Amino acid sequence: MGRTKMSQEELRRVEVLARVRSQQLRVSDAGRLMRVSYRQAKRLWKRYREEGPVGLKHRSAGRASNRGYAQKFRQRVLRLVGEKYGGTVEERFGPTLAAEHLQSEDGVKVHAETLRRWMLAEGLWSRERKRRKHRRRRERKEHFGELVQMDGSFHRWLEERGPEGCLIDLADDATNTTWAQLGEQETIWAVADALRAWIEKYGVPLALYVDWKNLYKRVATPKERLRGEEPITQFGRMCQKLGIELIAASSPQAKGRIERIHGTHQDRLVKKLRRRGIGTYEAANVFLQREYLAEHNRRFARLAGRLEDYHRRAPRAVELDGIFRLESERTISKDWVVRYANRWFQLERGSGASAGSPVLVCEGRHGRIAIETRGRNLRFEEIAAPAKPTGVESKRSEWQRRAIAAGVRRKARADHPWKQALAREAARKASQLAGTAPPSLSWPSASP
Repeated sequence: MGRTKMSQEELRRVEVLARVRSQQLRVSDAGRLMRVSYRQAKRLWKRYREEGPVGLKHRSAGRASNRGYAQKFRQRVLRLVGEKYGGTVEERFGPTLAAEHLQSEDGVKVHAETLRRWMLAEGLWSRERKRRKHRRRRERKEHFGELVQMDGSFHRWLEERGPEGCLIDLADDATNTTWAQLGEQETIWAVADALRAWIEKYGVPLALYVDWKNLYKRVATPKERLRGEEPITQFGRMCQKLGIELIAASSPQAKGRIERIHGTHQDRLVKKLRRRGIGTYEAANVFLQREYLAEHNRRFARLAGRLEDYHRRAPRAVELDGIFRLESERTISKDWVVRYANRWFQLERGSGASAGSPVLVCEGRHGRIAIETRGRNLRFEEIAAPAKPTGVESKRSEWQRRAIAAGVRRKARADHPWKQALAREAARKASQLAGTAPPSLSWPSASP
């Protein structure tokens, strides 16, 4: 009995009665907290005083039930099940069927639920495998711009006329309104261009439904988990600046609508491109914007449940340029150089930053570089990569190489330990010549 665990209710009673023992509560108060009568509270308090916390355990805990089957009967039943109704997963009987045959063939009556527990304990039966999760079709959003699904579809869009490509597709959840762009890969600039084109045409949507990919969302690193930081990608930062909620789907079924639109494009668009003899991505995108998408939306788009448009006003082109760019944090080196993507940028004097401080390197859509700190642009010029040093030069720091080239010699401070040693040696020699004791030289004080 002492080995059985106490229930949560019994542990709560131990806590309450411990407060009675420390005279923080009266027995009547303990009865209210334990939700028992005053008489029952007195009984529990008496058992707690005499036996301690163990006295509050139920007296029947750990004992066999008076209505339970005998151990010999249980062993007989399990032996019959193992011999006659066991076997492989495909051959063995289930508890209900085994109970029926035990009664009809062996004259042994046992409840199917009891037999199921016995078989589970003896390893003669395993719980039913999990069935595939029932997926109920999600209702559409009611407003245009409330949710836009975004995904890339890899396919031989140009068939034998060109390489396999990726169609970046955006579809409004409420209306099926579609916008698409064809390219080689599902890159950061491909999806950023697609989202920007949607914003310029319709406005900023409230939410974007995407794949769980590192391009859109990524798993937090161990350091980020320790700091409690939420990981963010370059595309996630763009959406954050626009106020777009980024929702990641964990399965293809979760974004079934845009997957079905992919299937429509893979049938209709491929055939139309073949009819036109289009063999390049550039020509395919011209055809998409001028003809295909308008025709597709007229045929397959539907009315939203509500008439209100939830798109927000699109920012100006200059503002979008400041949003759709890559941003990376770097540190200014001691020689006022910032390194980014194996390129070196020399900051100009008086640009408003100091060595060792962090800066933000921003790369635009077409490779334009900007370096910012506290929202201010810094002046710089790109310089050639430094040559790799060889021999003795490789052991010298960048500062030393620049100092040697400029003819600058670095001098030690007056209180440097090396100069202190020279001063002590000079004082010792002077004292020997004069025949007096050398003066004591102390280290400079460390106090300011």
